[in-house]
Amino acid sequence: MIDSLYRAARPALRLLDPERAHRLAVSALAAGLVPGRGPERDPILAVRVLGLDLANPIGLAAGFDKGGDAPDALLRLGFGFVEIGSVTPRPQPGNPRPRLFRLTEDRAVINRYGFNSDGLGAMSSRLRARTGGSGPVGVNLGKNKDSDDEIADFVRGIEAVAPFADYLVINVSSPNTPGLRSLQTGGAMERLVPAAREARRRASPGRTPPLLVKLAPDLDEAGLEDATRAALDTGLDGLIMGNTTLSRPDGLASIHRAEGGGLSGRPLLALSTRRLSDLYRLTGGRLPLIGAGGVASGSDAYAKIRAGASLVQLYTALVFEGPGLPRRVARELAFLLRRDGFSSVAEAVGVDGRR
Repeated sequence: MIDSLYRAARPALRLLDPERAHRLAVSALAAGLVPGRGPERDPILAVRVLGLDLANPIGLAAGFDKGGDAPDALLRLGFGFVEIGSVTPRPQPGNPRPRLFRLTEDRAVINRYGFNSDGLGAMSSRLRARTGGSGPVGVNLGKNKDSDDEIADFVRGIEAVAPFADYLVINVSSPNTPGLRSLQTGGAMERLVPAAREARRRASPGRTPPLLVKLAPDLDEAGLEDATRAALDTGLDGLIMGNTTLSRPDGLASIHRAEGGGLSGRPLLALSTRRLSDLYRLTGGRLPLIGAGGVASGSDAYAKIRAGASLVQLYTALVFEGPGLPRRVARELAFLLRRDGFSSVAEAVGVDGRR
């Protein structure tokens, strides 16, 4: 039913400015206008990662629901978990419009939002109002563009949302906030992560939501090694690979291919999966990894898992495939796991690297 509804609405949505269509989709979900049956469940897909029990390993990446308006409605589409944000301490408008571009021929999107955010106050209120029970919701944290103390911004974010979040993500990989990616260096992470862990301890003393850092697929080998060493040395709970890319692969066909900003979607799949494999090798499987970037099918998710991801996220493919996608991806993944003789997702994690 949900796929047929989307097919009927898709021509009208395509006539809208991409950002307006995005806002309309979030509003429809928040208003309960999009039907859903809850996370896709199959015994072979059940996972326990980061201390969380998930019905399936397919999650929604940050960026779709920036303000935390509709996490439970999104979980009902079939996701095993949902990540909201990025949220900044103070409200900020982000970059001037236009700042979101569909690359339809390439099944890709370029965005230069620049952390447009309602701020921590609004998100905390929405999280506090959740009744819970739908599934795990993580919160992705950013910094204000005009901040002169990045660590203080992330500390404020953790202090505000840690009591309500099932996990926390420090986003140091968006290409659209000047200077943010410099926080991926080992030295910066060695200052940032201990401060974040202490903020988490203060904000949520009886409960410890896992703390992750989101890395960019544009990191070179030395940068990835540096970030991995810092993650292991500082006791980080996990890593996400990756965010959008500033690179532009050969063969992009859309008229928007030269727009500035981060590229996501199908053209990012190969790069992000390769960097995920590198990250799994560098961590030696000692940290849970979430694989993101270009996922649009069960086979894409399976490739991420075999490369080292314990969990997988998607976002851009929803623009082109519609709200029935997470359930289809989960079902396809279950089929592939059984086809290859695995009895669980965990058995397949990193298998290509181990061989």
